[in-house]
Amino acid sequence: KLGRVFTAWVQRSFQSTQAATASQNTCAADDNKASSPVPKDCPVCSYNEWDPLEEVIVGRAENACVPPFSVEVKANTYEKYWGFYQKFGGQSFPKDHLKKAIAEIEEMCNILKKEGVIVKRPDPIDWSVKYKTPDFESTGLYAAMPRDILLVVGNEIIEAPMAWRARFFEYRAYRRIIKEYFNCGAKWTTAPKPTMADELYDQDYPIRSVEDRHELAAQGKFVTTEFEPCFDAADFIRAGRDIFVQRSQVTNYMGIEWMRRHLAPDYRVHIISFKDPNPMHIDATFNIIGPGLVLSNPDRPCHQIELFKKAGWTVVRPPLPLIPDDHPLWMSSKWLSMNVLMLDEKRVMVDANETSIQKMFENLGISTIKVNIRHANSLGGGFHCWTCDVRRRGTLQSYFD
Repeated sequence: KLGRVFTAWVQRSFQSTQAATASQNTCAADDNKASSPVPKDCPVCSYNEWDPLEEVIVGRAENACVPPFSVEVKANTYEKYWGFYQKFGGQSFPKDHLKKAIAEIEEMCNILKKEGVIVKRPDPIDWSVKYKTPDFESTGLYAAMPRDILLVVGNEIIEAPMAWRARFFEYRAYRRIIKEYFNCGAKWTTAPKPTMADELYDQDYPIRSVEDRHELAAQGKFVTTEFEPCFDAADFIRAGRDIFVQRSQVTNYMGIEWMRRHLAPDYRVHIISFKDPNPMHIDATFNIIGPGLVLSNPDRPCHQIELFKKAGWTVVRPPLPLIPDDHPLWMSSKWLSMNVLMLDEKRVMVDANETSIQKMFENLGISTIKVNIRHANSLGGGFHCWTCDVRRRGTLQSYFD
């Protein structure tokens, strides 16, 4: 019996040695493959918000679900809609409204293609499925806003960790596309995934009214704590070597510091702030639309605006939005009117209903491509939110030296 045991041990050892040798040989071959330079025709390359757009990811409204009314959702939505979240959390957004939003985004994609832009779409997913981690349970939201989860810096795609529990698994809708880009030579980074445990949120965040929001924002108090890094990609906006970010309800200082260290020394990350009672995503507050040209929300003035003026930038105050008061905006403000997508320095995609801002762009010498996405706006985003520009024809430059 002892002999049989010994013989079996020798056989297992020999097999393990063979497997290890084969593995080392395979790894050596893979190392040679992995060390090959990034192809010159890598499809991912974007340094700013205005170089000529060549390829873009556009989100999907399909299967979009109302997020559960958790503390971080309450802090990011206005009280007029709290009853809506309490009643429909975990269920689909109104079907008729979703159908119209889907049709609007399809038309937007068709127009982008006619303008010569390659359009990619995330995978449809059932966001109503309940999931559970060791720290929380939730249902999902959507894959409508790629700007919220993906940030392209040069030839690198950075997946944001997100801050809402309803968005924990949102990355799954984009993985097929990102793997394709990676296989074509792009860099792919995922920021540290937060646990989203209770400690990440101020469970007693004292919001009762708009006045509360203003007071808390003025004190620099947010629903997210510094328990672990978190950020949404839409709180960052790019201008070549300089990237601007705000501390918001979904982006904390740890998340900003992670990004600063990750992008250094090639890029400089600057924190800017605004008089904003509900900071969440920078691009309906401060939207850079060209070299030396920025739209600055007149209702949410930038505290560091002199930085831009001293650098010779032109600061444009967009006109008041025209969206009617009775139109549902469950997850955003009317200022989605300034949430535009630049196709290049002289072409902009803008809402067909917002005639005032169309005139502003025309006065700036920028031609407008008009698309109606009024129902898509209700889900929380304008053209900039609904897209992630993967490739723009341009080079890395500094606009602040």
